[in-house]
Amino acid sequence: MAFKPEALADDASPLVTQNARNAGDAENAEKAPLSVPVPVWRPLLRHECSFDPDIFTNVMVNLIKNPNINSSWLFRADILHDAEGAVPWTAPLESDAAPAVPPAFLGFECRRCMVRRMIPRNTLRDKPLDQTCLIYESSPLDGDGDDNHDAPQKTLVVYLPHVSSAAEMPFYHPEVRGIAFLHEWTASESRGSVSISYVNFDDESVESAKNSRTAFHLLQVLYKHGEGRASGYQKRVHHDVLLPQARVQNTYTTLKQKYARELINGWAETTDPGKHVFEDLCIAAFMIELWADMYGQGPFPGFVDIGCGNGLLVNILNKEGYSGWGFDARDRKSWASYNTRRQLPTGPEDSLQQLILLPQPVGREGLAEISSDDFMPELIHDGLFPQGTFIISNHADELTPWTPILATLSDCPFIMIPCCSHDLTGSRYRAPPPKGKMQPISAYASLVSWVSEIAKDCGWEVEQEMLRIPSTRNTAIVGRRRSGDSSPDIQAIVQKYGGTAGYLETVIKLAKKPTSGIPTTKTATELTTEAQPNLEAF
Repeated sequence: MAFKPEALADDASPLVTQNARNAGDAENAEKAPLSVPVPVWRPLLRHECSFDPDIFTNVMVNLIKNPNINSSWLFRADILHDAEGAVPWTAPLESDAAPAVPPAFLGFECRRCMVRRMIPRNTLRDKPLDQTCLIYESSPLDGDGDDNHDAPQKTLVVYLPHVSSAAEMPFYHPEVRGIAFLHEWTASESRGSVSISYVNFDDESVESAKNSRTAFHLLQVLYKHGEGRASGYQKRVHHDVLLPQARVQNTYTTLKQKYARELINGWAETTDPGKHVFEDLCIAAFMIELWADMYGQGPFPGFVDIGCGNGLLVNILNKEGYSGWGFDARDRKSWASYNTRRQLPTGPEDSLQQLILLPQPVGREGLAEISSDDFMPELIHDGLFPQGTFIISNHADELTPWTPILATLSDCPFIMIPCCSHDLTGSRYRAPPPKGKMQPISAYASLVSWVSEIAKDCGWEVEQEMLRIPSTRNTAIVGRRRSGDSSPDIQAIVQKYGGTAGYLETVIKLAKKPTSGIPTTKTATELTTEAQPNLEAF
């Protein structure tokens, strides 16, 4: 059903009535005389629905915990208080506008009291906002104290921001004193409705284009999620499995404030700086928090970024005090800005290096016979790293399926974020869908499953996290613990997943010395045929 809500008239009767007494004052607060002025809740929109009270409550709790669903200006909500019934928040309140005791509504009983702190994406532009969120259910008794089972079942959710005037309200919240969502359900007919009401600040009107648009959007999101659940929708993507959302986002905010403006202004590549800068800042934040869990206050073993591309991720992590380096088959313009000199026991070394990966399992027949006049062996790296070095494989394409194999050979933990699909020869390859899947899945999901199987065969306990980055290729596969054979047959695994035919020939072409002043590695296209790989990330 398309979302076409009924706009309620300005003089429409309130759908909910707030009592003069608070919900915690007395068991029968709704019978107390209205001796003091109470806020008037102005109904704005209403829409029929087919989802029951349980779905409504579950959807609203999810929206309370995840305000970013309703506003792209918000990161998340930190839940400061969550209690059953009309239990007030006893912690010190930062604002006098916070309700000490939940308000009472005529015909309702308070079932749950939550206090959330909404965290904006840009804390330099917007302030966090505390808000009390209350869940009410209709009382089983009518106004005369009799059972009222035939009446529609009502569930009410109320948002009360902790501000005392519209001027204090951050941009991402409508300039109103409170928001109420009412769900009415007739079980005998399996139909109901949802509506939204505002209560304004004293002597201020809720009528504004922005407030009206926000009311429409809030009710639309509620309706969409409720109808989706009623029709059997189940969430397929789960975030924050390995790390708490708040930790990663707080670290990301810190990194963004430190580096984003400078990095965007100094961008040397032809690609979009906005996407790449914020994406790598997000990944860096995730890595920093993952390493905090893995290593704590102990020594950091270092990292290597294979197929590091523009080198930005290496640069950010180096600036944050994490020693490591990266390599790629060709250098980038941005390396002039991002490269640093690392002090090693063997002497200083660049943090970004032009190297071509030739893993040990790949045969080297004929390599020694190649004349040094045509070949640059110093560009070859065998993929062996000091034990414990953390391997990063971020959109490394041809190197992605090699990542868990390299990690096994050197006994190193790893993270890989797959992007384009290639096999172990480096050729473009459409990974087969996982066995046992009854429904078709995307090519990317097949790639993620395929490289995860390689990691499992190598004896890794495979963990997954859906990163909050501006990319649809956002699955992180982490191997930090062994779960199987500590000495698997690597050659057998390589053969199981297609072998390495053609890989050596590609490496030889990439490592040829330039002729006529033009490097043979200038473009991958010149070396690519239908039987040869895309060479960009070797």
